[in-house]
Amino acid sequence: MEPRSPLLNPPFPHIRVEGGPRARGRSYGEQARGRVRRSIEAYEGVFDHYAGWDWGQVTAEAARYRDPISRFGERYLEEIVGIAEGAGVPEADVLAINVRTEVMFAAKARAAAELGDRAHLPHECSAFAVLPSRSADGHTLIGQNWDWLLHSFDTCVVLEAHQDDAPDFVTVVEAGLLAKTGMNSSGVGLATNALVSDGDRGEPGVPYHLLLRAILDAETISDAYAVLQHGVRSSSANYLVAHVDGVAVDVEGAPGDFGRLYLNFPEDGVVLHTNHFRSPAFDGKDVSLWVMPDSPFRLERLKTGVWDAGPLSLDTFRGLLADHTNYPSGVCCHPDARMDPHDQGATVASVLMDLDAKRMWVADGHPCTNPYRELDYSAFLAKPSPVLAGRPA
Repeated sequence: MEPRSPLLNPPFPHIRVEGGPRARGRSYGEQARGRVRRSIEAYEGVFDHYAGWDWGQVTAEAARYRDPISRFGERYLEEIVGIAEGAGVPEADVLAINVRTEVMFAAKARAAAELGDRAHLPHECSAFAVLPSRSADGHTLIGQNWDWLLHSFDTCVVLEAHQDDAPDFVTVVEAGLLAKTGMNSSGVGLATNALVSDGDRGEPGVPYHLLLRAILDAETISDAYAVLQHGVRSSSANYLVAHVDGVAVDVEGAPGDFGRLYLNFPEDGVVLHTNHFRSPAFDGKDVSLWVMPDSPFRLERLKTGVWDAGPLSLDTFRGLLADHTNYPSGVCCHPDARMDPHDQGATVASVLMDLDAKRMWVADGHPCTNPYRELDYSAFLAKPSPVLAGRPA
């Protein structure tokens, strides 16, 4: 199936699951069976392009991550097993797409180290968070454009999960992967950006998408930070986390343990991030700027739009996230016909969240042409947080 970049995309399907990890995973896989299989089919070609590996080599490499995942949290491995059962595919295939970042980005970091021809990655994400002091209605806001490979128009889902043993959550994600951007019933909101450093070597550790999933199990913003400190991370990534309490932090992570996390806090009530390291404490080589050279210019467009505005609303960001300056590599990203088809990316989804109102707005494709759908999760995410039950008035 040829990848596509439609101007008007049909709404992503909603997948609702409940119960324990294995049951949730199985229900997810059953409901998204066609899209999970499309993800696996697409990444077979992607891994061959980026790493030169056939699918047997990919699944063998992915198997090396099973033990780190199990040590980090067996429940997440149970979800992966359940997804495979529900979709009727081998567990190894679902594990492989959940470590797609580690395979692809390590390949590009190796290319940078060898100083070969310029490597490219699909244009990635532009994210923001706004604290109550700067927002027009005093709410905590968070969101992003998610830019990725063109096949993702056919694989995205909105996953809605009731959990027996953790906060309920909603995430916009590629079918078969554990999580991406989203929010939970305890007031945590999550946006994210890919990063690449010279430390990305594909060494087995806790994978990026597993960490995103675990952050959506957090009750507080410090719990979310602790998730990133637990275990050795396999790849570089940026995690923008906000909480309904009116706090936010941007955590840039390089491969390694807690000592390779770099915190950035809001400036004038706002956090903005694209696809390169911003912390002055980062002491590695930022390969992100080599493979995603549009990143600093997308960040500058966001900064200009925010600093020139007064109180910020989600309408402010609807305009900013549809910006085409530096087309086709703008904040609203369109395919670049000069690039290899496997390297072409686009804004696959745009997601806005109001953590106080527990509402999400999703543009199913380019936000310049796809209207945002309002999704009211005030009832779905109403589970009380056990941590906040004893909070003083």
